[in-house]
Amino acid sequence: MGRIVCLDVGDVRIGVAVSDPLKMIASPYSVIRRVGWGPDVKEISRICVEQEAEFVLCGLPRNMDGTEGFQAEKVRLFAKQVEKAGWEVRFEDERLSTVSAEHALIEGGMHREDRKGHVDKVAAAVILQGYLDRG
Repeated sequence: MGRIVCLDVGDVRIGVAVSDPLKMIASPYSVIRRVGWGPDVKEISRICVEQEAEFVLCGLPRNMDGTEGFQAEKVRLFAKQVEKAGWEVRFEDERLSTVSAEHALIEGGMHREDRKGHVDKVAAAVILQGYLDRG
């Protein structure tokens, strides 16, 4: 049984979360600082191998009306690079995931300056948990 590696792809950072082997629980994993498609995909591949990933789930940013905008196109282009590296990619609506992650970190008492380093991986976990819950 493989895990699911989930990505919250942004312009500056990529939040990474992973599921447990039973695909019931999502956990924040890491934040990758973007340097370029090649190095970024290489790091994602390394994580996927390390975590014995079955596939990669990418959060897909949609507008509140459900349409896809410019940012969704950037995520799809990045996902194509991940696919070229040999990984199956699936997509999950990520609307409001960052807001949910911010609220969770605030409720947990994390200070604003510390949240920046964590919000992306927590957002990835929110996206992944939503996917797992719909199972």
